[in-house]
Amino acid sequence: MPEGDTIFRAARTLNRALAGQAVVRFESVYPALTRVHEDTPVTGRTVESVTAAGKHVLMRFAGNLVLRTHMRMSGSWHIYRPGETWRRPRRDMRILIATTPFVAVAFNVPVAEFLQGSAIERQQDLRRMGPDLLGETFDADEAIRRLRGRGTTAIADAILNQRVVAGIGNVYKCEILFLCGISPFARVADLGDDDLRALLSTARTQLKANVVDPTAAIVTYRGYRRTTRRADPGERLYVYGRAREACRTCGTRIDVRAQGPDARLTYWCPVCQPLDP
Repeated sequence: MPEGDTIFRAARTLNRALAGQAVVRFESVYPALTRVHEDTPVTGRTVESVTAAGKHVLMRFAGNLVLRTHMRMSGSWHIYRPGETWRRPRRDMRILIATTPFVAVAFNVPVAEFLQGSAIERQQDLRRMGPDLLGETFDADEAIRRLRGRGTTAIADAILNQRVVAGIGNVYKCEILFLCGISPFARVADLGDDDLRALLSTARTQLKANVVDPTAAIVTYRGYRRTTRRADPGERLYVYGRAREACRTCGTRIDVRAQGPDARLTYWCPVCQPLDP
């Protein structure tokens, strides 16, 4: 699943490519989007901005029209020059928005809707979303309040809940808990406010570090994520994806277990992240 940093970088790149440009072509396989386009055409409208809100991408057009997309597990936005060969097959295309200099293509995006007028303020997923770790402002007190409302939930599951805090996915879940020395199986109720505040601060630091733009290229599909600050691609993460390998801190073998209602894989070091009795 794309995480908060991936969505942020995609939205930033889409904004860089499309903002201020008039739409010259619009296509979608979704009838609901097509109906809106037929009634109030997207073509001819200017793309005003593209922003991220948690794991949502919000593309704003002139005339108070917003396209909301959510990637879920496998969706992605790509940017191409007109005539450039796509990196995904045509059958995976869900939405196409073309301006004169660029073509934006949403592949396998399962959630897409147009919101008009003030409807964006009433959209349930956006309205209920927790504080955004990559937002310009972040309300840590509100995030802690929402975490406290999940007292009996394992902390690893609680921080994945986008209605508690927005932006953390499975990779960051594992990495942040390791960096904080917190067992992924500890209940929220068993952690102090200082623990939760340190966890949120670490999450925000790591996410923000991984949206630093390493290139000026107009590309949405290049990944760039590391928590170790090491340049070697094979050493970029502490625990995620490293089952049975040695912990980079203590040498203990990294463990892995399916966790939570969706059986997401959790990686952790049993020595660096002990579960207190």
